[in-house]
Amino acid sequence: MANLNRIRRQRSCLAGLGLLTAALAFGANPRVETLSGTVEGVSLEGVDAFKGIPFAAPPVGELRWKAPQPVEKWDTVRAAHEYGPSPMQYDVYGDIEFGPAGVSEDCLYLNVWVPSEKKTADLPVLIYFNGGGLICGNGAEPRYAGESLARKGIIVVTANYREGIFGFYSHPQLSSETTYGGSGNYGLLDMVAAIEWVKNNIAQFGGDPDRITIAGESAGSISVSALTMSPLSRGLIAGAIGSSGSTLFSGGIMDLATAEKEGEEKMRQMGCESLDQMRAMDADELLEKSQSFGLMPFVVDGFFMAEQPLEIMKAGAQADVPMLIGWNSLEAGPSFLLRTEEPTLENLKKVLGDTFGDETDEVLRLYGITTDADVTGPGATQLASDLFIGYITWKWTDLQGNTAKSPVYRYRYTHPRPWKKGDEHRRVAEGAVHAADIEYAMGNLDTNTVYDWQPDDYKVSEVFQDIYLNFVKTGNPNPSDAQSWTPINGKDVPPVMQISGQPEVTSDSLLQTRYKFIDKAMKK
Repeated sequence: MANLNRIRRQRSCLAGLGLLTAALAFGANPRVETLSGTVEGVSLEGVDAFKGIPFAAPPVGELRWKAPQPVEKWDTVRAAHEYGPSPMQYDVYGDIEFGPAGVSEDCLYLNVWVPSEKKTADLPVLIYFNGGGLICGNGAEPRYAGESLARKGIIVVTANYREGIFGFYSHPQLSSETTYGGSGNYGLLDMVAAIEWVKNNIAQFGGDPDRITIAGESAGSISVSALTMSPLSRGLIAGAIGSSGSTLFSGGIMDLATAEKEGEEKMRQMGCESLDQMRAMDADELLEKSQSFGLMPFVVDGFFMAEQPLEIMKAGAQADVPMLIGWNSLEAGPSFLLRTEEPTLENLKKVLGDTFGDETDEVLRLYGITTDADVTGPGATQLASDLFIGYITWKWTDLQGNTAKSPVYRYRYTHPRPWKKGDEHRRVAEGAVHAADIEYAMGNLDTNTVYDWQPDDYKVSEVFQDIYLNFVKTGNPNPSDAQSWTPINGKDVPPVMQISGQPEVTSDSLLQTRYKFIDKAMKK
């Protein structure tokens, strides 16, 4: 009887596949049966897109500030034609785009792009997590869309996660509700749930659940580095791509006791006395009242993150998988260092003294900053970029390359965006500013109508896309006919791929000297 049932199931699957193939031949919308129910996507040029698929239950009411729960199954065909709602947020940075559903606390949706002509192949998968400082951004932003990369032979997934106070809030009462005695990191737990959903369902879309690469930029990159260190997710992935950011901040991430104390203060600031009051508050009101809190922290919660990331990596307890990690050449400007101070050498020494102490003159020498004029020059810009996010990204590559066996490839993105449309002065940045790489790497230049894209921009985008595609497909960013870009593992002066209009591999000893010096200062 068991064998008969198995044969019936096989016949049913084959019949379903035949019906699906016939439907596609006649131009019908593609359908896939997930573990939660059937979803219907839309056919684009060479790509089938499935948008707004729920991967967890709506985190509302009593589920606010709880780990994501299983999604309720559905019996009818669910339309997956439009993006689901984005997480609760304001457009803090002025460049966030939202789908037609707007923002909502009910936001745990993901999107899947699949090559139309390779339904039966075990395709590699890229899951991309958005940036935005953990307070804004979403998987529906056009710059993250997976259509271009999917057309070239991989499956691309974007997924929302709770942000701001909805995703990163700790409190003693919340900790008392959990079996592990911790709280916070709900946005990261959402990412784990999204990866698990892909692991369990992607074969139905033609993907290989054992070839999942996670990627992100800025806060997304910081999250990816955390996911590679968490016992909940590090065993689910086959590779990782990080662009500008890691969890290896000076001083580490917040300990639970401090996060809980801050959570109590935040509760008082919002005029609440209990967690019940906080959960009863309307989402819009909670968002408005929490805006003054700024960026939200990761926490050593004893569940997602068992200890400080630095200690995890020193012990080699992170995921040992191929990694592609890099950052941009112009991540920040001198004003990041000077804050509100006038741009003078004396003022710069003053603000740097908090970090470098009596070695401030030495760090200035390493960056060629010796006069007032230099304080707004390229050396100061490079120092600002490194202290903002370059150093912690380098630290991730350095530790990964020294404690893991799998290859680590390092890059530096240098291509500047073109001038903005209508800019009569044709102003162009002197390098690649923070987040400027996204549209290039994802193949989505045309979705950003602010800039006057030129042929060279499309050329760089093709180079960057090929790097992503090669890495997702093979764990190696080199094309099959060239292996000039070697891993950094075990090298005193690691190779760096300079991604620009003329990409080349360099060994930048000055770059390494600067980061080693900063690293020594951070340990004091």
